[in-house]
Amino acid sequence: MVNNEAVIRKIFTMKTIAVVGMSPRKQRPSNYVAMYMEDKGYDIIPVNPSHQNIQSKKCYPSLLDIPVKVDIVNVFRQSQFAASIAKEAVNIGAKAIWLQDGVISNEAYTIAKNAGLLFVMNDCMLRRHR
Repeated sequence: MVNNEAVIRKIFTMKTIAVVGMSPRKQRPSNYVAMYMEDKGYDIIPVNPSHQNIQSKKCYPSLLDIPVKVDIVNVFRQSQFAASIAKEAVNIGAKAIWLQDGVISNEAYTIAKNAGLLFVMNDCMLRRHR
């Protein structure tokens, strides 16, 4: 089920979040949502091929380049990229995919569901966590 309260609560018990599309600009949602989650005790891993570091953290070009285990893949990319990101999330053994506000992909949902991943779509992690 998508955006189910029990699923969201379960996701929030996980601790490592890869933020795909994280911007270095502090006023961008991808940045301030990630920093809010870090302030709440989550480990944040920026994913953006255009940057080497964001918020003093090593930034990776793709999920496949991250050398540690990722629990949640938080997606701040356009909807057309969600399915390929979902495939990478499955490949790295992530446990959940969260598509932020405005990111909608039935294909990503199907990929996640078939792999047994928890899934949230078109919702804000910061707003739900508060």
